[in-house]
Amino acid sequence: MGSKENKSTVSRRIAILDKLNKEGQVSVTDLSGLFGVSEVTVRNDLAQLEKKNMLLRARGGAMKVKQSYVGLDYPLSDKQKQNLQEKMDIGKKCAELISEGNTVILDSGSTTFEVAKNLMNHNELTVITNALNIATHLVKSKVNVIVPGGSLRKNSLSLVGILAEKGFRNYFCDKLFLGVDGFDITHGISTPSIEEAHLNQIMIEISKEVIVVCDSSKFEKRGFAFIAPISKIDVVVTDKNISTEAKLKLEGAGVKVIVA
Repeated sequence: MGSKENKSTVSRRIAILDKLNKEGQVSVTDLSGLFGVSEVTVRNDLAQLEKKNMLLRARGGAMKVKQSYVGLDYPLSDKQKQNLQEKMDIGKKCAELISEGNTVILDSGSTTFEVAKNLMNHNELTVITNALNIATHLVKSKVNVIVPGGSLRKNSLSLVGILAEKGFRNYFCDKLFLGVDGFDITHGISTPSIEEAHLNQIMIEISKEVIVVCDSSKFEKRGFAFIAPISKIDVVVTDKNISTEAKLKLEGAGVKVIVA
């Protein structure tokens, strides 16, 4: 399968899930007409999505599963407005986990940007980030900032792709602060962007400690692109609205939960 064909398949499946999220159910016939593909292709799409537990196939179509799905890759400016107070509290709490002399990765995202805001007074800290807004913010501080190369994703102001991946592989870091769009306690962490997910996997590989930062609205949601299972996470920093069940499940899986 060529890259263009692969991209169109991914785009179509994301669109199917978005339609399903809005309408609750979809039919094979309607989807075939909507996307201009055969019913066989649509059935294959639904079969693959069902394997990932993102929908439930029914006679002639599919139904929405109870779990929420994160399909749209919203602009950073929109994300920054959502649950802002919770993200600010998480940012302050994360800063307490960083010591002078550390080398840390700050992933792109609205919550990791709140972490960066609390690092302005550090004197001996190295931050590696693929987020242009974070790098720009830290210019006025004494923090040593490293920005690997890559292609710019304008939605997230992040650098991704082969150059970014090669750049990150040059380092080994104390802590990774990773923002996610979806956090399914059984399945793992995810995001709508395949490129972001792949780069996040490399960030995890090169970090001694993986700290996921997310407000509680991200739990029980699943994005299209899988990043990692819960076993790869050391710490989760979230807000006080995390459910008791989610907190207990995470702790039972060996993940430290810090509530901001």
